[in-house]
This record gives sequence, C-alpha cells and structure tokens, in this order.
Amino acid sequence: MRLHPVPASQGFGWVRLGARTFFRQPLAMAGLFFMFMAVVSVLSAIPVLGSLLAIALVPAATIGLMAASREAHEGRFPMPSLLITAFRGGMSKAQPMLVLGAIYAVVLTLLAGLATLASPGEAPPIGPDTEITPEMLRQAMFGPGVLLMMLLYIPVLMAFWHAPALVHWHGVSPVKSLFFSALACWRNKGAMLAYAAGWVGVFLLGSLVISFVAALFGGAQAMGFLLYPAVLLMAAMFHTSVYFTFRDSFLDDSRPEQSRAPAIDSSRDGS
Repeated sequence: MRLHPVPASQGFGWVRLGARTFFRQPLAMAGLFFMFMAVVSVLSAIPVLGSLLAIALVPAATIGLMAASREAHEGRFPMPSLLITAFRGGMSKAQPMLVLGAIYAVVLTLLAGLATLASPGEAPPIGPDTEITPEMLRQAMFGPGVLLMMLLYIPVLMAFWHAPALVHWHGVSPVKSLFFSALACWRNKGAMLAYAAGWVGVFLLGSLVISFVAALFGGAQAMGFLLYPAVLLMAAMFHTSVYFTFRDSFLDDSRPEQSRAPAIDSSRDGS
C-alpha cells in the first residue's frame, strides 16, 4: 500500500459519494448502523466493563460498515453479516482488531480522565425534575474539560481513522496502522478538513429541515419525535462515506501509475 495525496476538493467528493452510496441502499446501510448502535447500547448497560467493551468494538464495527459501503458502492446488497467482517477470518484477523480496539478503549479512558481533571468541579446532578439552564448547557458544551478532550481527540481520531482498514484488509500491525493512518490524514489534511466541513454543512442543513417540518407539524413535540431518528440516519450516511476516505488515501502498489507515492513498508509487522 502507498499513501496517495488528493486535492482538498476531494473531501467534498467523499461527502457526495457517501450520500449517493447510502441512498442506493438506504434501508440496508441504516439497518447496519442501527444494529451497531443497539449492540453498543446493550453493552453500555453492563456495569463497569460494558462501556469499555463497547468502545473497544468501535474499530471492528468501523471495518464492518466500510465493507458494507464497498458492497453498496459496487452495486451489491450489503448483508447484515458484514457487520462482523472483522471476526470472519479467524483469530489471525480478529486478534489484531481486538488489540486495536483495546488500545482505543484505553486511550479514550485516559482522555476522559484528563478531561475530568481539567473540569473546575463536578457537574450538578441532573434528575427528572431538574431545570436545564443556559449556564448548565454552556458548561456542558464549552467547559474546559470538554474543550480539552476535543483538542486531544483530534490526533487520536487521525490515528484511528484508517487504522481498522489497514489492519484488516492489508495486514498492517495495530501500532503501525496508527502511524500510517495519522500520516495519511496529515498528508491529506486539506481534503479531510473539506470533508469535515461538508458533513457539518449536511448536519446543519438537516437540522434546518427538521426544524421546518417540526414547525409545520406540532412544534416541540414533533421536533422530539423527528430529531433522534433523523440524527441516526445522517450518522449512518456519514459512516457510509468513511470507506471512500480510505480508498482514495491508500493505493495499491501494483498499479504502476502510482509508483511515486510514498510506500508503506509493513514487511516487519510480523503479520
């Protein structure tokens, strides 16, 4: 595999490809994403270890959704079994993905700990009768702990963005995959920023449409009914696009016209 630089405008192309591929198989792609969210919800209900296990499964779920996106893009129906793609190749495939997931869970736990230490104090308990004030919302969204975690999460996101695909599809070791993923995101930072801006625009447009529809059909009550499924659908569409960011950032070394791209040497991975 070789890193492949792309122009910044390609980021918007990834957004269009993700949306177009999602609408080719909307029920299948949304269904797979909802299945993943259901599994996460069930695991998170388990005391102590449930949340860590749910986080650790994110890389495996990512490769499953990427495989489904590839199937839909190539005109095939993505079957539910694709969600467990990471575990279908035996322990030789599953073990590196589980290691990657464990690293992800540990890193996020450390970030959450740092964010808690950076907070000026514990947030007041919120019960069913608690009145949500603007100050509470401001503290929850823009407190120092939240801002610190967002800042620290950017390099983590870059490191894990392409890592599941590198580990599963190309046999790169988990640790090396983090380095090559971060390097690819940095080399294509213009496209990644355009990609992020494109999806922010999609979510903002979606929220405006939801607000307009809710205003026509019942105001706040309709908003509460529409908001959660609409956000899940847009999140499913977003995850459909992740495959294309990987496909265009790493190219097959066997293609001679790409011979000038910087190669990834995984010969010492031991995989």
